[in-house]
Order: sequence, then C-alpha cells, then structure tokens
Amino acid sequence: MKRDGLRSAAVIGAGIGGLALAIRLQAGGIATTLFEKRDKPGGRAYVYEDQGFVFDAGPTVITDPGAIEALFTLAGRRMSDYVELLPVAPLYRLCWEDGDSFDYVNDQAELERQIALRSQRDVEGYRRFLAFARQAFQHGYVELGAVPFLSWRDMARAAPQIMRLGAWRSVYDAVASFIGDERLRQAFSFHSLLVGGNPFQASAIYSLIHALEREWGVWFARGGTGALIRALARLFEDLGGTLKLNAACDAIAVEGQRASGVRERGGALLPFDAVASNADVVHTYAQLLRDHPRGRDEGRRLSGKRFSMSLFVVHFGLRGAHPQLRHHTVCFGERYRELLKEVFGDCAQRLPADFSLYLHAPSVTDPSLAPPGHSAYYVLAPVPHLGHAAIDWESEAPRYRDRILDYLEKHYMPGLRADLVTCRTFSPQDFRSELNAHLGSAFSLEPLLSQSALFRPHNRDAQIANLYLVGAGTHPGAGIPGVLASAKATAGLMLGDALVPAPFATA
Repeated sequence: MKRDGLRSAAVIGAGIGGLALAIRLQAGGIATTLFEKRDKPGGRAYVYEDQGFVFDAGPTVITDPGAIEALFTLAGRRMSDYVELLPVAPLYRLCWEDGDSFDYVNDQAELERQIALRSQRDVEGYRRFLAFARQAFQHGYVELGAVPFLSWRDMARAAPQIMRLGAWRSVYDAVASFIGDERLRQAFSFHSLLVGGNPFQASAIYSLIHALEREWGVWFARGGTGALIRALARLFEDLGGTLKLNAACDAIAVEGQRASGVRERGGALLPFDAVASNADVVHTYAQLLRDHPRGRDEGRRLSGKRFSMSLFVVHFGLRGAHPQLRHHTVCFGERYRELLKEVFGDCAQRLPADFSLYLHAPSVTDPSLAPPGHSAYYVLAPVPHLGHAAIDWESEAPRYRDRILDYLEKHYMPGLRADLVTCRTFSPQDFRSELNAHLGSAFSLEPLLSQSALFRPHNRDAQIANLYLVGAGTHPGAGIPGVLASAKATAGLMLGDALVPAPFATA
C-alpha cells in the first residue's frame, strides 16, 4: 500500500508508549500533538497525591534504563538534566507465608549461595536456565523487540530461532526443566505476571525478562515513576511538541482508506497526516473507528482474543516505616498453579479465597514520597478480568481491600491498621472506566505465543493508511521495556513513511 508523506501526527494517549512515540516523531521532524483524556500524562503510570504521600498508580519496575536514555540522546539532550534513576537492591525479595524468604539479587555468587542453601543441585540448573533466558533475551528482545511484524515474511525470518528456544513451552515448564525445587521454580517463573502472563501459559520466550533484569538491573526514578513521566512530557514539549490534557478523543477520522485526523470529544475535527493510538487496542478499533468498517470488524475480532488478568490495587500511607521490607516484595500464597488457574480461568465466577501479592515500598529507596516519619506503599493482587468474573466491584472493593490489609498485617507488616493514614483502591472496573481497558484487563492481550509477534495487533494498520498503534496491545507487548520498544518500532514505520529526513530515528 502506498503511504502519503507525513508532516504532522496525532498521538492518542500519553502513556509511556505514547510519550516515547511522540518524542521520537517530534525529534524526527514531524509536528506532533499528543492527546490525553486525563488531567495528567502517564496513562497506567498516573500519580495520586494525598496528605503528603505520592502514589504511583502503575509500572514501577524499570529494567532497561538505556531505552529511556535513548529518547533523550536522539533529541540531543541528557537524561540526567531531566530525571535521575536510582538502583534497586535486591531486585526483589520473595516471601512465603511460613516466613521463608529469598532475596533475588543481581550478584551471581550471592544468588548461587542462596540457591545452594535450598538445593545444591539446582545451582548448576540455575546456570543453565540463565543461559537459556539470555538466549531468549538476545533473540526476543535485543534483536526482535523493536522490529515490527507486518507480514508472514517477517515471521518466517524469526520463526526458526523462536522455535529452537522451545517457545511452545510455558515459562514455568522452561524453568522446571532446569530447576527442581518448587519455590525456586516460583522465584524464577513469576516474571511473566509483570506483563500480564500466566507463567503456566505464557511462552517460554518471556523468560527473557529474567535475563533483562540480570543484564541491566532494576531501577526506580527519584520522585517515583511520575517523575519519569514528567521528564518525558517536558522533553516532548522542549522539542516543540504539543501536549493537550483533558482532551479525550472521540473518533479517528478516516477519508476513504486513510486516517486524516482526530475529533476531540465535543470538539471539532483536527486534521493530521497520520494518527497513532496509544489507547487500548479494542477501544481504538471498536470506539474510535466505530464509523468505519475496518474499525467495526477489527474491534469484533480483537474482542474474541484472550486478555490478561486484571489487578486490584491498594495505595496506602502509614505512620512510621517497616524496615524489614524491601522496595519490591513478592508475597506468594499457599497455592501457585491453582491460584493462577482461577485468576486466568474462563470460568472464574468469584474472587479466589486466597491470593499472592506484589508489595511496592518505594520509600525504601526514596523517602521523599512520604511525609517525614511516614512511608508510602501500594499492593496489588492479580484478579480475573471483567469477562471472566462478573464481580460488583463497587461493593466488593472495600471488602477485598480489608482482606488484603489484614493479610499484610498478619504476615508482613505488624501494626499496619493502627498506623494507617490514608488508603485508596483501583479495581478492574476502574481500569475499564479510567483507562478504557477492554474487560478491565491490566495489560491488554495476554502474552501467549498465539498472540505474539505477527499474531499481535500490528504497529501499522494493514488496511487504513497512516494509522498506527503503540503500547501494550501491539508488538512486542506490555511492561516499560515492551512499550518503549513498541514506540521505537512504530516510530520507525512512521518516519519511514514520511518525506522528512529522520537521521536520529533509530537511536
């Protein structure tokens, strides 16, 4: 399909993917306007402030700082002038209800020492798993993460290596082929949950997340993820880009088979040479393109895909601190496989009776996120999305919140209730209403092999010229590294379709 030259572009949604794409386009010479329906940029990385506490709503694990720095470099700026990234150690503390814990550190000798205390024979098994994960990282992320899959020819080039890695196996099965101890299997397979994947179903390719963390460590922005968002927004505007807040887009305009602009809710049609959507992929097609046959057809098709689980999130601030916690703590419940089967299962009619949790304690790394003498937290529980469990979250949210806080107080944070200053929740219903997330899914399409690469919504639409996608719902997928890679892939397509020179587009 012949593409028209691009000199102006609209990006819908100022999440991390939308911001990164807008920066790349603006730096590449395309006059770019970024539309955001909420009062602040960030999307899932929104920020709440209450009584002196700062709560990041979304992604807090930064594992490829170079991908962020590249945005500043291609713009001729220094990241250090905009935001500071702080190392997090250990990468995670993994805990079980009986008091057992494992510090997942980025130090081979210390990691092997802890593994040996559990199972000496699993030391060599872990070495072999790490070698496998590094192969997946090299091929699945370094080589293919920012390469758009638009045709079977693209898939054919990548398929042999993907198959050699045993991509049809699950993450858990890949780990289990190297490691025997069950808790070590949990420790090295949970990572796919960070991108919305069930370790027992997500492709073994997603073992690459473990290698990615070992390669560059885990980082956190001073001031919280919100400080990173503000830095990216400032960079975009410093480059001359236009950021419009409280500017919900009602529709993408199409003339014939070409995207021609966007219509703001209650506003006029604004013409652009190209449109890229960082909105939820089903929302993009079924709602923003509802007046076009392509939108209606693709919206129905995507609605039939498998979507990731949702999340129930509790943000809370406390008097005092809990020095026994680490920045990132994963709290495993009594069940692992069975619990995840209920969370991801098609027939989940209610919330599981138990849960596993991710506890974020950013004050450990950056005390400025809470008032003096206080500490800030959020805890999230994977829960079924709205298509799997018809839960009345308006009535259930307070009860589920209390169950989670009681659990934390019993097992990990004694005195929590007495020290509680402020608390708020975010449910699957909020994912749907606030973020337009289909079925309240927290990560868009589930990362299955059958929904990856070519089989994921493409970075450039196959039928409507000058229409593009960016973010968790397109290739390569969710997570900060994933959406940054999607921005690089989509920007490469858009700048390649443009008539303006873009010498820094692939930095």
